[in-house]
Formats: sequence, structure tokens, C-alpha cells
Amino acid sequence: MAHNPPNEIVSAFTEEQASRLTGITVNQLRYWDKTRLFCPQFAATDRRAPFSRVYSFQDIAALRVLNVLTKQYSVSVQHIREVAKRLCSMDNGAWARTTLYVLKRKVNFVDPADGKQKEIVSGQYAIGIPLEKVVSDTKRDVQQMSERSSSMIGTVETHRHVVSNSPVIAGTRVPVKAIKSFADAGYTVEQIRSEYPTLTREDIEAAISYKSKNKAA
Repeated sequence: MAHNPPNEIVSAFTEEQASRLTGITVNQLRYWDKTRLFCPQFAATDRRAPFSRVYSFQDIAALRVLNVLTKQYSVSVQHIREVAKRLCSMDNGAWARTTLYVLKRKVNFVDPADGKQKEIVSGQYAIGIPLEKVVSDTKRDVQQMSERSSSMIGTVETHRHVVSNSPVIAGTRVPVKAIKSFADAGYTVEQIRSEYPTLTREDIEAAISYKSKNKAA
């Protein structure tokens, strides 16, 4: 399945992140992959391996469209498969200009070249889904997901899908052990921050004290 990102964002998303952004359960994503209805852009041959399914930004945008079509408009699985192929083959310009129209559970694309609706019966009402709006909404939600909440500042967390369950600064992928290695080498908090400018003083201090507590234990 060809993929051409509809924007300048270069991102990769785990199954859990894809589920959060699209509203599709992880089990459903895996089923769609297994049945080849929709396969992630970055997929390992062995799907049992960690991070064997990684979704691109376009994957997320396309999945959001498919989720709306199946849940709100009851579009058939067979037709969803056709729509998925079409979405994943479109380039940047087509995503920016194309609007989908749903009529009687059938999805029709407006041809970006001539602006004409394909397979729409004249005079019948069709519901429009501008893909440009889907992309902008997806960008917004990705940005919100990537932003750290105030409750994460100065805290440490572990997650089985982040750095192999090693302790990291909450809301980031920065390992606590990396911060500790700088501290052990004599770096001050401010010097460590210069190495990790996205972290706060509280983050650095939390990482150092977290390791100290574990040693004391």
C-alpha cells in the first residue's frame, strides 16, 4: 500500500497512540492489519515483535476518515477497503483539495483536477467530508497529545512501550539513566538542561532523586 504524507509532519505512532488519535481500538487496528483492510506504513514481517506496527501521520488521518465512514455512515467493509486504498495512494495536493461525499453508504471522491463528483447521482443529497479539515484536525490532536501536562513536570514514569519499560521523564522518551550519567560525570542541573533543552529543572532533579531513592532501597 503506497503512502504519501498529506503534510509536512514526519511522525510515527504506536498502536496505542493510533488508537487514541483515531478512536479505533487496538484490537480493531490489528484485525484490519491482519485482514489487510488497512496496514500501517511501517510494519515488520513478524507482527509479534515489539513495535511491529507503527503508523505514519497519513495512516492516522486516513484511519480517522475510515472510522467516521464505518461508525457514522455504515459504509460496508468491502467499500471501506476500496476507500482505504484510494486514501493511501493520494499525494499532498490531492489531500488538500479532495472532498469525500457519502451517499447511500457509498463514498465518492471529488476529482481534484476538475472538481467533479465521481459516481454521485445528480440531484441527490450527499454529505461532504473535506480531507483538508481531517488533516488540520489530526495535526491539532497530535500536537495536543505531544504536549506535556503540568502534572508531568518533575515526575518520572515507566511505560511498556517507551524505552523498554525503563524509567523516563514523564511525557518524554528521555531515560532517567541518561540524566543520571550526566550527573555522575559532574554536570550541574543547568548543564544537563543544555543537553536536554526541553526538560525543566524539576525534571532533572526528579530524575536524579529517583535514581538515588532506588539505590537507597
